[in-house]
Amino acid sequence: MITAPEFRPPRLIRHAQIQSILATKSPRRRRWLAAGSRMEAVAQHHMLDAGDGVRLTGYHSQQADRTPRGLAVLIHGWEGCHDSTYLYSMACALYGAGYDVFRLNLRDHGGTHHLNREVFHSARIGEVLGAIRAVQAFAAARPLFVIGFSLGGNFALRVGIHGPAAGVVPRLTIGICPSINPRATIAAIDDGPALFRWYFMNKWRKTVRAKAAAWPEYAAQADRYLQMNRLLDITARFAEEQTEYGAMEPYLAAYTLTHEQIVGAPSPLAIITAADDPVIPLQDFRGLSPGGSLRHLEVTAHGGHCGFIENLRLQSWAERRVLALLQRAV
Repeated sequence: MITAPEFRPPRLIRHAQIQSILATKSPRRRRWLAAGSRMEAVAQHHMLDAGDGVRLTGYHSQQADRTPRGLAVLIHGWEGCHDSTYLYSMACALYGAGYDVFRLNLRDHGGTHHLNREVFHSARIGEVLGAIRAVQAFAAARPLFVIGFSLGGNFALRVGIHGPAAGVVPRLTIGICPSINPRATIAAIDDGPALFRWYFMNKWRKTVRAKAAAWPEYAAQADRYLQMNRLLDITARFAEEQTEYGAMEPYLAAYTLTHEQIVGAPSPLAIITAADDPVIPLQDFRGLSPGGSLRHLEVTAHGGHCGFIENLRLQSWAERRVLALLQRAV
């Protein structure tokens, strides 16, 4: 199912774990020091009214000396934020290519645990659509593009699927290593390499503690969650106690994306993923092919989870590919 054979990272950084680590760690930030400085110099922090009293935050960087080619809204993965290395690097690439960029923080991410009493969960697509509508209201740049990573890729694809009915119509939505089958992703973390399980669980535990510190009424529940070690067990209890779904199966179903939904979306979509991703199983995409609203499905042999580092200078093939896809859409 390899559809993008031109991505061939050198052997030294080819392993999936190395690719995944390079997606999240700081050495890549040095590559974008100049572009990042330009982007940060014009970045404005926004508190967004996402509807129903929900507040989300993000950073908007507008082109300072040229007409923007469009507005790109970027959505991080689970326990990431506007400043995550993979997202920041993509934002710099987009800004350097002439796009306005908005780096959105999901609820309870990016140090925003205090803003909303109810906890984050992955089915909260309505507030993400509300936040993007708010961004569109003050962002003059058109057209709109939405790019998400991992769980953020799931959110991004749902923006493309549900957005047009809510007044959010992307010219193109791109999911990078998107978690379209949450149960499979949870199982991959629980049963996969210990490094990834430790990484996600450690970040999640910090979030649980931060939420309890901001809202002490969650302290007792937080203590119970922190004693659990498997993400599937945590998700089952969390769905019962903290979501409107009352049980894990309907909760997971609320943000599982079927092939039919993807192909039949009312706006154009694209997916970039890696066959060796240790978090997003390749099996989730078998039987899916470009057609209908799915304009591009690109599967590389290597790349790990949101990595796609193509050389020892730590340049990203995914960034080059996203720029090419946006150019076609423009």
